Amino acid sequence: MSDATDNLYAAREPIFPKRVYGKFRNLKWAVMIVTLGIYYLTPWIRWDRGPNLPDQAVLVDLAGRRFYFFWIEIWPHEFYFVAGLLIMAGLGLFLFTSALGRVWCGYTCPQTVWTDLFILVERWIEGDRNARIKLHRANWSFRKARLRLTKWVVWALIAVATGGAWVFYFADAPTLAGQFLTLSAPSVAWATVATLTATTFVLGGFLREQVCIYMCPWPRIQGAMMDDDTLTVAYRDWRGEPRGKKSDPNAADCVDCNACVAVCPTGVNIREGQQLACITCALCIDACDDIMGKLGRERGLIDYLAISDTEREKAGEKPTPAWRHILRPRTLTYTAIWASIGLAMTYALFIRPDIEMTVAPVRNPTHVVLSDGAVRNTYELRLRNKHGEPRQFGVHLNGDLAMRVSLEGTPYGTVEVPANETLKLRVYVTASAASDVSQMDEEPIRFWVEDNANGERAYKDTIFNGTGRLQ
Repeated sequence: MSDATDNLYAAREPIFPKRVYGKFRNLKWAVMIVTLGIYYLTPWIRWDRGPNLPDQAVLVDLAGRRFYFFWIEIWPHEFYFVAGLLIMAGLGLFLFTSALGRVWCGYTCPQTVWTDLFILVERWIEGDRNARIKLHRANWSFRKARLRLTKWVVWALIAVATGGAWVFYFADAPTLAGQFLTLSAPSVAWATVATLTATTFVLGGFLREQVCIYMCPWPRIQGAMMDDDTLTVAYRDWRGEPRGKKSDPNAADCVDCNACVAVCPTGVNIREGQQLACITCALCIDACDDIMGKLGRERGLIDYLAISDTEREKAGEKPTPAWRHILRPRTLTYTAIWASIGLAMTYALFIRPDIEMTVAPVRNPTHVVLSDGAVRNTYELRLRNKHGEPRQFGVHLNGDLAMRVSLEGTPYGTVEVPANETLKLRVYVTASAASDVSQMDEEPIRFWVEDNANGERAYKDTIFNGTGRLQ
């Protein structure tokens, strides 16, 4: 019983990908440089919004309950913009997966990008694949300890920079950086950096392909996004089988060199067909094309290929052009939905008013009859000033001239709202005893608010409650 139980678990055998050159490897380098550059540098970009507002281009201001993205400012009640972006991101994943398989996993997933960076550091310090395998199997010595410690220190520095860059999105980057240097940063900032440093160090340095195979749910979801017309990395077995050495007269194109396996960051043998562990990074294409070129054989033994083309190619026919696989009803539908949401959000963004208001009648009591017979209603009015400086707003009422408006705390019909703030105030509407409105049950009225600086106006409709004598 104990022997059977012991055999249920096999220790992880580390994977040491070999260096490879080619167009897909170059594309991955470019993606890594661009994405890491955006991540690390964006918090330091300045954007002048005027006085009383932060000058950081991209900032999630939790204390001020605001999200800034260059010239765009998102308030809490406008969270639907963030929800729209998340929906677009999900649809984008569906679109690219249905067209090109796990292209997100292979090129732009953070786990892939940081793992590539960590492997690059490992290769610089310990050598290429054979040297790293030899070092891994060697007994501990001063040289092995020195190389491992050097590698881990560089990994740790990258991990600290990663965690530090993340918290800079939630506070003014130069200010928070100075607080870190003087050890006066808030405890939550230290805790966040420590957590992200540890996870980056462990996930990028040690778990690597385990994250993609066991921890990430996307490999199990992507099957529903792919079909027979999806272009994905595949092996042309009708060209490559049976495998054999170049000198074997019965062998096909595959010389069984295992170059495709040696460069795979997840240890996949693509010649065994589609597998959950394959992230379609296409490095096996570069490796195989290099070998085919050296042997003077046709490239493309491993390539981006649609399942629907396999039988056609086996019969000696030409495959369907790639653009026809990409531009098909399914992907066009995803694109149309994605673009519609984007256009709707853009339209909503540009028609947003700089003044926003809400009006809520106070229901207890619904109305008050004054000593002269006039009827008064009380309302709670919220005014939101989206400008970067304080503004004077006038509050008016549209309707019967016998009704007058007064603001609590001021004899004037105007009130000052601080910059980028929401002001809550009570407003009283009084209808004279001689007016019909004072004796009706419910009468529609309209509040108008005007920005005295530029004349911009906003309104809200509500109800005035009278005594109901005319009902």
